[in-house]
Amino acid sequence: MKYKDYSTDIWSRINTTLDQVLKEDPNPVAAFDADGTLWDIDLGETFFHYQIDNKLAPLPPHPFEHYEDMKAENPEKAYLWLAQICKGQSLQQIHQWAVEGVKEQHPLPIFLEQKKLIDLFLSKGVKVYVVTASVKWAVEPGAEILGLTKDSVLGVETHVENGIINDQQKGIITYRQGKVDALLAATNGKKPFFASGNTMGDYQLLQNATHLSLAVSAAARDDKLFKTEFELQQNAEKFGWLSHRFI
Repeated sequence: MKYKDYSTDIWSRINTTLDQVLKEDPNPVAAFDADGTLWDIDLGETFFHYQIDNKLAPLPPHPFEHYEDMKAENPEKAYLWLAQICKGQSLQQIHQWAVEGVKEQHPLPIFLEQKKLIDLFLSKGVKVYVVTASVKWAVEPGAEILGLTKDSVLGVETHVENGIINDQQKGIITYRQGKVDALLAATNGKKPFFASGNTMGDYQLLQNATHLSLAVSAAARDDKLFKTEFELQQNAEKFGWLSHRFI
């Protein structure tokens, strides 16, 4: 699909603001949500489908329905569970499967304007983080395609001992306020000058940006994400954030 480019006004505001910020801080921080913000796909759920299809984890009957029921009742518990089902596997093996899962989606439907933006930030010394409610390991291959490192991804994970994943929660569940808390923990309290997201799950992250927030959307009207993306767009208008619809 051909996605719409950012307007000249959006690029002008970003460039002007970035120049101003760099005069005060040579190493500013920018934060992006992942799924629906950097690419038009949910890599967390894509990896889960890959695990289901290839029988790579012990799962209950109708595993995706089980996950969605859990998410409807307690999103944080559901997001953590997707990491916990990797228990007993080596982190190296999970990384390999995640890469293979992304390869099956080739070409990954990346929003090229976001890639251009990340390239700009990296060229200017901005520290870019991807803050996702998905399992960190599932999102890392997508981030690497964008020129980022695994360490740039803040997501849901469990502890790893001697290279083997267990089911004990590690760190903060990176959902809603947890996205902000995890980011500030990673930056030693430095707030992002820029943040971008697509749903109300990213609302707190965008509220936390000191200079610019960018709400994006690409969901069609019959998509389950349309309502929450539309609500974030309404908040963008309310708060004077940048906003863009890719389709």
